[in-house]
Amino acid sequence: MSSEKKPPTGRRFQKGQSGNPAGRKPGVAGTAKLRADIAAHIPEIIAKQVELAKAGDQQAARLLLERVLPALKPSEQPVALNLPAGSLTDQGKAVLASAASGDISPGQAAQLLTGLGTLAKLSELDELEARIRALEAAHGSKP
Repeated sequence: MSSEKKPPTGRRFQKGQSGNPAGRKPGVAGTAKLRADIAAHIPEIIAKQVELAKAGDQQAARLLLERVLPALKPSEQPVALNLPAGSLTDQGKAVLASAASGDISPGQAAQLLTGLGTLAKLSELDELEARIRALEAAHGSKP
């Protein structure tokens, strides 16, 4: 083995000290100038795109339409659903039956079942808290 010390790997500057204290000069990238140059010609650019779209250029038409008329997002209509007053299992079965019969969409059924699952977890937490309090009260422990 040699007794030479190898230079440390990784960080070569002290913590908190920049490797480039002067930093990049503002405006070096030129994006501000480029944006200003383009902004001066926006009306002509849009007019040319419209002209190309009217002439049958599908990419020009698509670009204009995507910017002016964004795609519609699908949305589901709210549906009134009567769930049984029984257990969460009974309510879950009612949701599945409603989806199977076409009363609600599969997406709505999935969201409802997720909500029922969350409700079940909350119910478990409430039950555990009540049981812990009962045990503490029986054994004289203070919370």
